[in-house]
Amino acid sequence: MTIYMTRRQECGFTLVELLVTVAIIGVVAAVAMPQLLRARVSANEASAIASLRAIYSGQAAYSSSCARGGYAQSLEDLALPPAGGQAGFVSPDIAASGVRKSGYVLNLGPGTVATVVTVKAQVCNAPADDAIASYFAEGHPINVAKTGYRSFGMDNRGTIYQELSGVTLTNVLPATATPVQ
Repeated sequence: MTIYMTRRQECGFTLVELLVTVAIIGVVAAVAMPQLLRARVSANEASAIASLRAIYSGQAAYSSSCARGGYAQSLEDLALPPAGGQAGFVSPDIAASGVRKSGYVLNLGPGTVATVVTVKAQVCNAPADDAIASYFAEGHPINVAKTGYRSFGMDNRGTIYQELSGVTLTNVLPATATPVQ
């Protein structure tokens, strides 16, 4: 009787193969991570610009249909629906000053001309403040260089300006602010 010894089949990966695979995945992740972060910052900045455009549209509707030519002094007032209406002039996600949205803080306040145009008792949505002659809206990154690089500002003229340092803008744009293209 002859006994034949057969070689046993080995299945699986060797330790060296696994280490090489992990190293390759690490290199790919190290290369891709900065691209991902840049994409996220770019998306946050685009969202901030879109939010300022929404505020501009809301202010235009508020001024023409509710405040007799005046503008809301806060996002809270702009978010209130008119009497008999169901929706405010801006969406609920930007319905309060200081709201954080997509890595940015959004604010709305009086502009450089704070003359009262319509007293609050005559405005159709019962706001907390009078409707005034101008407003200023701004958005700045929550964490500069992580959630965004630029801050944005806009007044009742509708042009959105950017400040490359990411600082919080006031109702007077700095000389370094440039229009967003």
